[in-house]
Amino acid sequence: MLIKTILFKNNLIEKIKSKNILKTKKKFLELKKDYKKKKIPLLTSFEKNYKVGYSKKLVKVLRKRKNIILVGMGGSILGAKALYSFLKQKIKKNFFFQDNLNERNILELGSKKFNKPAYIFISKSGNTIETIANMNLIIQNEKKKNIIVFITEKKNNAIAEIANKLKAEIIEHKNFIGGRYSVMSEVGMLPAELMNLKVQKFKNLNYLINNKNFVNRLISDVSCLYDLSKQKILNSIILNYDPDMNDLGYWYQQLIAESLGKKGKGFIPMVSIMPKDHHSLLQLYLDGPKINFFTIFASKHQKKYRLSNYLIPKSIKYIAKKNLETILYAQRKAVENTLIKNRIPFRTFYFLKKREEELGTIFTFFVLETILLSRLMKLNPFDQPAVEFVKKETKKILLR
Repeated sequence: MLIKTILFKNNLIEKIKSKNILKTKKKFLELKKDYKKKKIPLLTSFEKNYKVGYSKKLVKVLRKRKNIILVGMGGSILGAKALYSFLKQKIKKNFFFQDNLNERNILELGSKKFNKPAYIFISKSGNTIETIANMNLIIQNEKKKNIIVFITEKKNNAIAEIANKLKAEIIEHKNFIGGRYSVMSEVGMLPAELMNLKVQKFKNLNYLINNKNFVNRLISDVSCLYDLSKQKILNSIILNYDPDMNDLGYWYQQLIAESLGKKGKGFIPMVSIMPKDHHSLLQLYLDGPKINFFTIFASKHQKKYRLSNYLIPKSIKYIAKKNLETILYAQRKAVENTLIKNRIPFRTFYFLKKREEELGTIFTFFVLETILLSRLMKLNPFDQPAVEFVKKETKKILLR
């Protein structure tokens, strides 16, 4: 068990070489030492005493708005989307997320059907062209009754220039927190506060990094993943059996892709929506090339909807009077049993409850896992040089 409300199964590899475990433990102790000495500044945002750059007054004003529209790309918005999806049963306010170039969606978000919305535009660099393009289409018919807030670095950039022109509030995006690590900073916590979630309950790093069970699971996982990378088993397939965790899967996908995909190393993460993909991709997963390992997300659902006997033939009478949770469990368990039988590596995260504590724990687990893997692989987990090259090429083409 990872924590009392997250069950964890690790079947990634049958045996882990003691040398690999010892190496991972050493790297963890180094990471823990660096954390205590504040040498990994982004982790300060995972602490309860992290000071956010927005005021309670702003939160109070924004909470009065029924419709909150967040616009950003990648790490600027994936964390907030994961928060909203995972905990939406507790959230009564309407949130809308724009994280791609889609003209129809943008024009709808800027339309009159949203009564007095609040817009939050997020870009760490302040020069993200997709965010600025979306902003331009949304705000071109902007009325004074709408609230506009920007989250960006404290420096001269395009977003700051636009914010100053509109006389809108700017919240500082700390320059030492990369977008994909920003979920516990202003980028994720301001939306969380507007969702009326308990922000402090997300932040348990000081407790978790000293929790024996959590640390043992972390070290075991990292050791397994590192061993799989050396065996060239590099396809990381996320099998999600809960639609509330689709966005958590996409957040995790970006985290490991951008952090570890360098110098010919890293994993190729893909999110697969289950049980829908049982009927499209499962054949490949189970009987195709043995180059995949699996991370399974699942949770305990309320057993509300039960099938009747009506229109169920005798040939499949075994599903009569079963609830959807039971059927979903049977499908997931069958996949796990098949993976074991076929000696395919996998791990499962099963959530007994879905609260701020559980989500904060899994955010922390995956961030620490990623940083530890980067140290074993001798990579910098905080840059993305290839993407920067593409941005420069895009600018060259647009200037022609």
